[in-house]
Amino acid sequence: MRYFVAVAEEGGFGRAAERLSIVQSAVSQQIRRLEREWGVTLFDRTTRRVRLSGAGERLLPEAYAVLAAADRARQVAADVAGGRDGVLRLGTVQGPGDRIYRVVGELAVRFPKLRVRLRRLPVAERLAAVRAGELDAALVRAASSARGLELLDVWRDPLYVALPADHPAAGRPVLGLGALSGLPLRLAPREHNAPFHDLVRRALREAGAEPPEGPPFTGLQATLTAIGAAAEPSWTVFYEVGPLPRLPHVALRPLAAPAVTTALAVPPGPPAPAVRHLLDVLHTTGPSPGGAAARGEAAGPDAQFDGDQSA
Repeated sequence: MRYFVAVAEEGGFGRAAERLSIVQSAVSQQIRRLEREWGVTLFDRTTRRVRLSGAGERLLPEAYAVLAAADRARQVAADVAGGRDGVLRLGTVQGPGDRIYRVVGELAVRFPKLRVRLRRLPVAERLAAVRAGELDAALVRAASSARGLELLDVWRDPLYVALPADHPAAGRPVLGLGALSGLPLRLAPREHNAPFHDLVRRALREAGAEPPEGPPFTGLQATLTAIGAAAEPSWTVFYEVGPLPRLPHVALRPLAAPAVTTALAVPPGPPAPAVRHLLDVLHTTGPSPGGAAARGEAAGPDAQFDGDQSA
């Protein structure tokens, strides 16, 4: 079809062959083949000139349209191969703050044709979906390893403590875990978020802190209310996922250590181009300057959970 257009535009087989950098006989053979396939004569040929037949005049615009569509498809394929077009399937955590929305927005600015499809799943299902090829990548918090996947660190964020406002440690701007070892700890069961649970337990051991077991963490708002109202003092630890108004009689303080790491879980090997673009944006997208931590507020309603409630 490209030969057909070249002959029509050049007005002859020889000039078309020069334009296409092939021999004239190859052009003639391909035009005859096309005429046989279509059952029409495309050119009126004489010893002195070649010109479009009536059928050729009618079919030339169709040939232009087909070739333009083929060029568009080739360009789309190149953009998809380069990660500039297509669909990026991302398993996501919630927050912190509006960071995920800013990541998606920045990708849309840099790569307008690349669509991001977000999926909210519990952490175990999120990782399983990457292994199965149902997701291209997934964000996970506090995980030190993931079977069959690579974890590429993208963010580190502080943890926060909620404790009674009248406790002596509440007067410090930043707390260490050792200052809280005498207070019962409200921590979610391990099955709700194993990586975060293990992170906290490991940090307590390293700090030599052995706080008594308190009531389980059941959601940040309910837990903060209980901490502020309970006769027996207790505390909890959480990461920021969104703003929540401060509750009476509860102090919120950042922990000196540990921080919580958010990583991108990807299949082994070099990341696909779209995932590389995502990594670039993740590495340059920091916390919102007006986020909850900056205002001294607490996190979202299920900040210890990285499952159905807030992942």
